[in-house]
Amino acid sequence: MRSTALCALALTLASIRPAVAQETPASLPWSAPATVETVTEARRFTSGGVELGGTLHLPRSRKPVAAVVVTHSASSPLRDASLYEHLKVMLPAIGIAVLTYDRRGSGQSGTKTAGGDYTLLADDAIAAVRSLKADPRIDPRRIGTWGLSQGGWIAPLAASRSPEIAFVIAVSAPVVTADVQMLFSSTNHLRANGHSQAEIDEMTATRKAVDAYMRGTGTREAAQQLIDRAKTRPWFKYTYMGETVRDRAVSGWRKEIENDPLRNLMAVKVPMLVLFGADDAVVPVTTSTERLQAIAPRMPKMKVHVVAGADHSMHMAADRKTTLDPKYDGMETADSAEYFAVLSSWLAARGLTGF
Repeated sequence: MRSTALCALALTLASIRPAVAQETPASLPWSAPATVETVTEARRFTSGGVELGGTLHLPRSRKPVAAVVVTHSASSPLRDASLYEHLKVMLPAIGIAVLTYDRRGSGQSGTKTAGGDYTLLADDAIAAVRSLKADPRIDPRRIGTWGLSQGGWIAPLAASRSPEIAFVIAVSAPVVTADVQMLFSSTNHLRANGHSQAEIDEMTATRKAVDAYMRGTGTREAAQQLIDRAKTRPWFKYTYMGETVRDRAVSGWRKEIENDPLRNLMAVKVPMLVLFGADDAVVPVTTSTERLQAIAPRMPKMKVHVVAGADHSMHMAADRKTTLDPKYDGMETADSAEYFAVLSSWLAARGLTGF
């Protein structure tokens, strides 16, 4: 009965769009009372001396419920990003609260960013968890993290740094270093938008020169020379690179590429669900799953699942050129029924659903 209900929920969620989620059918004269009522509250919490602003989506319940803290994709730093809308609809419906917040340096969370410091972002997530533990409506033993892409690195890092996190969901998180992931992504961006192999080779040489400088094996001058040439090319926008090579002593990119997510994943001791889209052009899924398979015998609480037909945002997109266009960054939505079903059933199997 439970699995049937969860599958039905998943299929229903597949057709949901953010605009629908914002409707208020109770105002209609023919409306009936909903089984689940969700309370939406503004929240503020402090991390490292910075006050962060967020929103709690809490199902009304006679007993404390489980909760999920959302960690951010690089392109979606705000709590109301479309990427997180499905969580606000789906999780309260099955008895789980959701806390979304503005990443530090964005929205109502101050003006100074983390500067590529994943540890700082992980500590922000831990602070969010601690703020929920003080709420009597939340079960302090059942608070976990969900993160997509860069957030899928932050979520397990937070769990590796705090025993207060009970479970982890990492979605579309590359299990390779950031330089390897971005070279894979940039290559696919150029290929999907009709650029030649010669242009891909030029992009590759440019990225590798910058990364070599950051790793201490190349010079800043050589990297900047290639950047100056590349920034005039029509494909440069698909690389997500700046026009100036920063001093490696203060560069946030250096911090990012020195972080190996596999090390953070191996430090997680709580149940962890790792999800990928089979058609993800941003993350090297094959390499990532191979690395995870190698450590699987030492990670009995980890489940890895690749979702058929889904892209980086768990969207069933047909037009790869559109999904790989930078102008749509931050507008992604999840709509894969398989993703919804796997996520729901995994949460239910661990006793995290229900009222």
